[in-house]
Amino acid sequence: MSAAKKELKINLLPQKEFERSTLGRILKWTLSSFRIIVIITEMIVMAAFLSRFWLDANNSDLNDVILQKKAIIVSFAETEKKFRTFQKQIDIFTKTTSLTQKSEYVNLVTSLTPPEVILNSISDNENSVQIVGYSGSEQHISQFLKNLSSVNKFKDVSLNKIDSSEDDSSAIVFTIRAGISEI
Repeated sequence: MSAAKKELKINLLPQKEFERSTLGRILKWTLSSFRIIVIITEMIVMAAFLSRFWLDANNSDLNDVILQKKAIIVSFAETEKKFRTFQKQIDIFTKTTSLTQKSEYVNLVTSLTPPEVILNSISDNENSVQIVGYSGSEQHISQFLKNLSSVNKFKDVSLNKIDSSEDDSSAIVFTIRAGISEI
């Protein structure tokens, strides 16, 4: 009976002889290497799983910050609308005052014009005024040039063009350019 109670252990891969063979060493190395790879992979999966909680918390915090900033922007919408309206009004006022300033130059030029000189046009850009007109004599044009030069609001007054009129042979057509002073 003692033989019947004794268990027989059968090992199909003998340990000592198999580990010494080339195939046994390769199999042992492969099995231990794959075990390490599986452990490292499991560690990476666990780290990714645990980092999800941190990422979810950051995402929730960022959503809260976005909602707060959105509320602030919405609360300033009416103020921004009023500001843009006032800015448009300021732009219109600036354009109007610059036109008023230009009309001052037109009024000044017409007040300095001798009665014998007739003006056809007065055009201006940012820093100069161009005057086109005609007169019966060169003395009146010269007087007009002196009048313009005597005023501090104009600088570099010059006679750019002088010619006889095609319609009236006794009339002299002229073009005067005067720079606008910043005074």
